Amino acid sequence: MIEHIEAIGHVEASRLHAEDDYWGGQESCIVLTESYTAEALQGLEDFSHVEVLFLFDKVEPAKVVNGARHPRNNKDWPAVGIFAQRGKNRPNRIGSTICRVLNVEKTKLYVAELDAIHGTPVLDMKPVMTEFLPREDVRQPAWSHELMREYWMVK
Repeated sequence: MIEHIEAIGHVEASRLHAEDDYWGGQESCIVLTESYTAEALQGLEDFSHVEVLFLFDKVEPAKVVNGARHPRNNKDWPAVGIFAQRGKNRPNRIGSTICRVLNVEKTKLYVAELDAIHGTPVLDMKPVMTEFLPREDVRQPAWSHELMREYWMVK
């Protein structure tokens, strides 16, 4: 049982509200809390990518989905379980994105294409290593490709 999790930092970004698409080209800064020194980010600039775990803190608990739903409420796509999609209205409200590392400055990490809004609490970060990526081809249903078609496009 998890007793307590504290944010390690927060996101500084130009986006103030969650949107479904057009996260391409977005640049953000993750600012560590005062509990951490620059040593916490030491060596991260040697990695091309970092996985950022964050909290969808703006999602109201009453809107959390525990069962199945149509992704983005689109009836053209099948109803699938919350764990078969990446929507924000999920149990524990935890998000995860692999971002490109742009720069490290003391207790600030600059990244590209983090799909989190300004003020989002960051729970953890991990360097992306090839050995932790899938070791075989990735398989996914057709609807998910359609859903993601404009996600990483530039607006």
